Amino acid sequence: MSAAKPEPDNLAEGTLVSHLLELRDRLLRAALAVAIIALPCIYFADEIFEFVARPLMDILPAGSSMIATSVISPFMTPFKTAITAALFLAMPVVLYQIWAFVAPGLYRKEKGFAVPLLISSILLFYAGVAFAYYAVFPIIFGFFSATSPAGVLMMTDIASYMDFVLLLFFAFGAAFEVPVATVLLVLTGMVKVETLGRNRGYVLLGIFIFAAFITPPDVISQSIMAVPMYLLYESGIVMARILRRSKDESSP
Repeated sequence: MSAAKPEPDNLAEGTLVSHLLELRDRLLRAALAVAIIALPCIYFADEIFEFVARPLMDILPAGSSMIATSVISPFMTPFKTAITAALFLAMPVVLYQIWAFVAPGLYRKEKGFAVPLLISSILLFYAGVAFAYYAVFPIIFGFFSATSPAGVLMMTDIASYMDFVLLLFFAFGAAFEVPVATVLLVLTGMVKVETLGRNRGYVLLGIFIFAAFITPPDVISQSIMAVPMYLLYESGIVMARILRRSKDESSP
């Protein structure tokens, strides 16, 4: 007498458990990478904070300085900066663990497109952060300093400053992912590249609305974020057309 076949429910349950265990292992590896990188970052926490605060410190008027309005801010703010820096530096490992978890479910052609997109997403995220630090911060902080009313001495709280710059770091890092998102939408068939081209006006309006919510309430900051986002959107359309053409040529 042949052995009884496993029940479908048992198979589904076993598959779900194995996926959850795999996800747990991937998350633990990502967390371990962040923790390892965080150790030297915490040691140099003050130096990292000084580097992040440099764009504001360089434009503060003579006699001004940053201040701490909370008793624990002088310790917690550099510590928070160090942990965030560790997360930024460990981003390639974190994204690789996500990729390794998703990759077994992809077809061979999809993997061929996914690897360049993964590398591009990492590089674009870092490019967005660098653009915010070197291009955006000097402009917006200089604008805020120049528009301070007479008799008002600009003295920024370090905790508020760190929350502000971290928001902009993540916002510009995410904004620079627009080409990757555009390519994925086209390659997965969710949106046609012709549709993206026809709706440029709506996309441009949406980008400016998004930038208005993320950036400080002034036209300069909004434009500094919206213009690169729209240019990246156009570059994503070009990349999507090229990849779709090569995909069509390689398919039988």
